[in-house]
Amino acid sequence: MEVNQAKQEHLLALKVMRLTKPTLFTNMPVTCEDRDLPGDLFVRLMKDDPSTVKGAETLILGEMLTLPQNFGNIFLGETFSSYISVHNDSNQVVKDILVKADLQTSSQRLNLSASNSAVSELKPECCIDDVIHHEVKEIGTHILVCAVSYTTQTGEKLYFRKFFKFQVLKPLDVKTKFYNAETDEVFLEAQIQNITTSPMFMEKVSLEPSMMYNVTELNSVSSDNESESTFGKMSYLQPLDTRQYLYCLKPKPEFAEKAGVIKGVTVIGKLDIVWKTNLGERGRLQTSQLQRMAPGYGDVRLSLELIPDTVSLEEPFDITCKITNCSERTMDLELEMCNTRSVHWCGVSGRQLGKLSPNASLSIPLKLLSSVQGLQSISGLRLTDTFLKRTYEYDDIAQVCVVCPYTSPES
Repeated sequence: MEVNQAKQEHLLALKVMRLTKPTLFTNMPVTCEDRDLPGDLFVRLMKDDPSTVKGAETLILGEMLTLPQNFGNIFLGETFSSYISVHNDSNQVVKDILVKADLQTSSQRLNLSASNSAVSELKPECCIDDVIHHEVKEIGTHILVCAVSYTTQTGEKLYFRKFFKFQVLKPLDVKTKFYNAETDEVFLEAQIQNITTSPMFMEKVSLEPSMMYNVTELNSVSSDNESESTFGKMSYLQPLDTRQYLYCLKPKPEFAEKAGVIKGVTVIGKLDIVWKTNLGERGRLQTSQLQRMAPGYGDVRLSLELIPDTVSLEEPFDITCKITNCSERTMDLELEMCNTRSVHWCGVSGRQLGKLSPNASLSIPLKLLSSVQGLQSISGLRLTDTFLKRTYEYDDIAQVCVVCPYTSPES
């Protein structure tokens, strides 16, 4: 939308046009059967139409391109391009012409002019042309302010401006979810929805992790030593369609060893999304830094480093537990093993583990057996800090499948 100042006769004329790529010309084919009254009239007319595809005249899309008929929509992440032309409509030579283009957003004013130097003179019927580009990084109202100043032959200095107001729309709706694994791994699900009215080709959707994490993309499958996208070869996203992307983040070794580092709100990273629309017009969107609340483990964290998937009924099996001091003080730990209805611990209960410094870890091999078949929960471990006489109990640490080796499969 154009907003002008009070009208005044000027020697120069300012024209501003948005530069966008053309679209394919569309036809509305009309056909009938040969036995109908028009006969082959419609077919001959379509064959004579220069905009149709030869040999495929009934296709809606033609061979010609159509220039934009209106300003169109501008979406966040796209590049806004505009052509600015100042033409001398008078019969006088104009001097010291300065053309300036600024883009006013809700938070800042940007100078888009390629040159801030004045043109010494402009003869009649001559023009000054400029093309400006700007990657749109804010949504909402934008105003393109074009100002022209010049000096007439009589030495009078004149000045005028034109305002072009447009809205920047949101192209994608991005939602994220975090899932915490029993280990230090974090899974990120990114849901991306196309909220425009035209299809998009998703060129790249990647996660740039923070300095604390390494990332693995889980959006492809391997077959015959080749990696293939789970979305197929043609990665198109139709209007209002939603697609889920999955990533696995694992703390780097230098951070994973320090249990106290990953606490509270932690920065995961940011999504980098690149897409293409009509005739390859490119758009790019980067989210702000994604944050998640790290799970609280209390003063002492107990996790499993090694556990079998399947064990035999009433036969001992080994597991390895990792105990981490998440507090800021040294602990003197004692381990107690309490039997449950289905799980029985093997070994001495109440043994001393010794002192454990802040953020330090200790791995302990344990042996146990199950007296009940099926999916059983490993429970019954208790740690006591003898310094403060504080007890920490751990139930439902993990689950294991218990099978009977003597049961023959049913026929």
